[in-house]
Amino acid sequence: MAMKVGIVGMPNAGKSSLFNALTRAGAEAANYPFTTVEPNIAVVPVPDERLLQVAAVTGAKDIRLDQIHVHDIAGLVRGASKGEGLGNQFLANIRETDAILHVVRAHEDANVVHPEGRVDPIGDIETIETELIYADLEQAERRLERVAKQAKSLDPEAIAEEAWLRKVIAALQEGKPVRTVPVPEDAPLALKSLAPLTGKPVLFVANVTEGEDDVPPAIAEYAASQGAAAVAVSSRLESELVEMDDDEAAIMREELELPETGLVRVINGAFALLDLITFLTVGEQIGQSWHIKRGSTVWEAAGEIHTDIQQGFVRAEVIAWNDLIDAGGYSGARDRGTLRLEGRDYLMADGDVITIKHTG
Repeated sequence: MAMKVGIVGMPNAGKSSLFNALTRAGAEAANYPFTTVEPNIAVVPVPDERLLQVAAVTGAKDIRLDQIHVHDIAGLVRGASKGEGLGNQFLANIRETDAILHVVRAHEDANVVHPEGRVDPIGDIETIETELIYADLEQAERRLERVAKQAKSLDPEAIAEEAWLRKVIAALQEGKPVRTVPVPEDAPLALKSLAPLTGKPVLFVANVTEGEDDVPPAIAEYAASQGAAAVAVSSRLESELVEMDDDEAAIMREELELPETGLVRVINGAFALLDLITFLTVGEQIGQSWHIKRGSTVWEAAGEIHTDIQQGFVRAEVIAWNDLIDAGGYSGARDRGTLRLEGRDYLMADGDVITIKHTG
């Protein structure tokens, strides 16, 4: 299942420029395939050089990259939780995502108007987070009314969820996000039922001046204090670079000493945030990359490919991507003994290449 991330931030923070850079939505001829599902949603392939190298030695011609769904959510303003701006319509859109990319303006371009008349990254972050907290508080109070009635029937799960919701409400009233309140073991579905905005992992994307490559210290410190991650991207530069052909863009990046694209930096940050790893399936015709939670088994990886393959799982052939390349393909790997058979409880490693043997 494709990962979904929502881009949020103040108006003019650089969200749409980042969205265009991530999707090449503004390019006249995109060498990088993408699909616009709606005007503000795109499906972006996740770059992975390992897959290209493995496909080259195995002869796979059809390359299918893993995908991430990027939602460009309209700029939130003070009072969004009360319906200001486009308000709750877009707060609802954020609830559908797995993680939040919070774009924060960290440049002083006088030509870009700030909605509150000043450049204050931490102030902007607090404005957005306050609106998310207010929206969650309203949601939690409504949920508590329903769950409290269920708890009167002495349902153990409802009792545990009611107690958790009261702690959640207390935390939100103190300005703390839902992610700071552990979900009780007796009510494992409580978080999913509430679907809180502040329960989602956050990647702060500092929109810096062209040529800068470091997250400003204030944003880095704030992110660390919240258990979040942060990366630096110049949204304007990235949106300009995607308009160039690949050779021109590479020269520009070299001059600016920016080896990674904004796409790679943000995608890697999102993967790390959600604790995801990548595995590969490469046959004679098709090479494909997939993502899965770190600590997952090969049986769970089989389910990402297809539920029928998971249900009929017998065993898996497994090899590290670099071992497969060193061996020159599957035949050489078998000769070396580096292609091994694993059972359903094998824990997947990042970069594993797997072939599932199954019935049916």
